[in-house]
Amino acid sequence: MNVVTLIGNLATDVEVKEVQPDKKVATFLLAVDRPGRDAGADFISVATWNRQAEVCVEYLRKGARIAVDGRLRTRSWEDADGNRRTATEVVANHVQFLDARNREETPFEAVAP
Repeated sequence: MNVVTLIGNLATDVEVKEVQPDKKVATFLLAVDRPGRDAGADFISVATWNRQAEVCVEYLRKGARIAVDGRLRTRSWEDADGNRRTATEVVANHVQFLDARNREETPFEAVAP
């Protein structure tokens, strides 16, 4: 089962790209606190798609507190120098705005269709 649930604060602003004429992807880093002796934060890459991406880029800013439900995805590619690169990210199915200012501005949650 590939299920991820995270609560944290945006470490970056949301960036959106159009990957096809009718497909958009928004990406951001989510800072998630790491409790215990190894206290600190983990910075997790998150991707959202289409309508959810549009809502996130419109209403979320760096520092916003959110909850994300989704799945892990690992992808790999070859960079311009011919080196093999890999990245692991969370593909969000559901983004819940936890800041009061975001809940007041949007009448709904960002949910993948």
